[in-house]
Amino acid sequence: MSTKVSDHILERLRAWEVEHVFAYPGDGINGLLAAWGRADNRPEFVQARHEEMSAFQAVGYAKFSGRVGVCAATSGPGAIHLLNGLYDAKLDHVPVVALVGQTDRSAMGGSYQQEVDLLSLYKDVASDFCAMVTVPEQLPNVLDRAMRTAIARRTVTAVIVPADVQELDYSAPDHAFKMVPSSLGMTRSAPVPPDQDIERAAELLNEGEKVAVLIGQGARGARQEVMEIADQLGAGVAKALLGKDALDDDLPYVTGAIGLLGTRPSYEMMRDCDTLLVIGSSFPYTQFLPEFGQARAVQIDVDPHMVGLRYPFEINLVGDARETLRRLLPLLRPAEGHSWRKQIERNTARWWDVMQRRAAVGADPINPEYVAHTLDELLPDDVILAADSGSAANWYARHLRLRAAMRGSLSGTLATMGPGVPYVIGAKFAHGDRPAIALVGDGAMQMNGLAELITIAKYWERWADPRLVVAVLNNQDLNQVTWEMRAMSGAPQFLPSQSLPDVAYADFARSLGLDGMRVEKPEAVRGAWQAALTADRPCVIDFRTDPAVPPIPPHASLDQIESAAAAVLKGDSDRAAMVRQGFKAKVQDMLPGRRHREDRPGAAEGP
Repeated sequence: MSTKVSDHILERLRAWEVEHVFAYPGDGINGLLAAWGRADNRPEFVQARHEEMSAFQAVGYAKFSGRVGVCAATSGPGAIHLLNGLYDAKLDHVPVVALVGQTDRSAMGGSYQQEVDLLSLYKDVASDFCAMVTVPEQLPNVLDRAMRTAIARRTVTAVIVPADVQELDYSAPDHAFKMVPSSLGMTRSAPVPPDQDIERAAELLNEGEKVAVLIGQGARGARQEVMEIADQLGAGVAKALLGKDALDDDLPYVTGAIGLLGTRPSYEMMRDCDTLLVIGSSFPYTQFLPEFGQARAVQIDVDPHMVGLRYPFEINLVGDARETLRRLLPLLRPAEGHSWRKQIERNTARWWDVMQRRAAVGADPINPEYVAHTLDELLPDDVILAADSGSAANWYARHLRLRAAMRGSLSGTLATMGPGVPYVIGAKFAHGDRPAIALVGDGAMQMNGLAELITIAKYWERWADPRLVVAVLNNQDLNQVTWEMRAMSGAPQFLPSQSLPDVAYADFARSLGLDGMRVEKPEAVRGAWQAALTADRPCVIDFRTDPAVPPIPPHASLDQIESAAAAVLKGDSDRAAMVRQGFKAKVQDMLPGRRHREDRPGAAEGP
């Protein structure tokens, strides 16, 4: 039997060592589906409930495996549905290849059913490489370039294959005019800056007295080198949220996350430093970096398109983080004196004390910070974590201390709702022998997570470690936006947009053959986590949490907090009635950095 174009596509993916394609069927890829049948489902077709979830699963797979993620969808609506997940990959610099069907060539331009101009639609999200295959000889070059470009540039690429082309007999490109042959594979490279630029950077860093280091996901492969740099310079290390797992949180000089979801010691370190070293991060919020003119700064990034952003850096080093730091280290002098480092360590230790107190604050019925803080002590050493967007991301960023082999991620730049559950599904296909946890709000769970429990039920028995915990912070409120409205606009909660129905998440999980439990009292939180983390199957925990616990940013002023409190108290609704008489005092007590200020001689007030 002849090899069809669809057969060759799967054969080429196998040659690229692609093991899974996250997809949803449709007649625009019928040829590919038939080829999967002929290929004994290799690479494995992983069926989501929705194409957007397929894309998110590919992103989660790529983030946690370090390999390219591949997703596939039919023409028209299927291709459109992929877009949100693909933009998530593009903005977080994750390699993902999308295989998309299209109507037959003979119908193009005829306003045919499900005909969408996919080249125009994908022009932005797959701007580095997007091509439509119209004759068999275009393969394998198009597919090879899509794979190589996605890997090399850490981005999204797309291959569009009309339905009739999938059914054609495959013929390789000839040794002839206007034929483009191709070859498999690519080597890994680790570029480094010129020696003279590294020497300039070393001189600048050696002159600093109060050095702050900011790392992102680009520093993940340079854990040891970052620790050595920090020790040599007497520096503290803050982490962009996508780099949360790049360095251990239990190191005394690691101040944790930075930015709106960040920590007080990270804010203070950036406020007071005189020198800044940024490694593998394009952290976008300039206001959380030192004041312009306050600090001299060096940036290291492997991508020349991403250097020089966010801050007026004096030296931009384009190179692999690990190799660049290895060349930089011998040129650095040990820091003189230890007062700066000790101050950072004191501030960080105090922050964790504040986090413990915040988690212990009474709430009705459960403080969501207590849910996350309790999990922190129970995290398996090899856990994979995903947080969804919303207030859940705050508790992930501030309360969970990642260390050693632990991995964690979320939608960092797009900050889209809904990837938490599909991320951990993708992670389990990458690492079926490791436990995974998704920390999601009830809004995200209702948007995407509930349906993807069906996907978990479909596949979990093949995973060597069956543990996959979905923790739902159920406060019946789109909480992050509610608090943004209160803090920024002084507006009360607008119930028609913010109020959510109470859903029996655990019951639904049990109806699928999974584990599930509803937790409504603080004293049951620890036991629920322990039961889920020792269960013989995936588990959903429905934590009933208090919507009146605010995700306060570390730089918030008392005026902003008072404005938010006033907005809650003037809301004439059942939800507002949940706020107790002492709400303002409660919130003020939870604000990091307010207690024990007298213990910090000379400490400047926050903004």
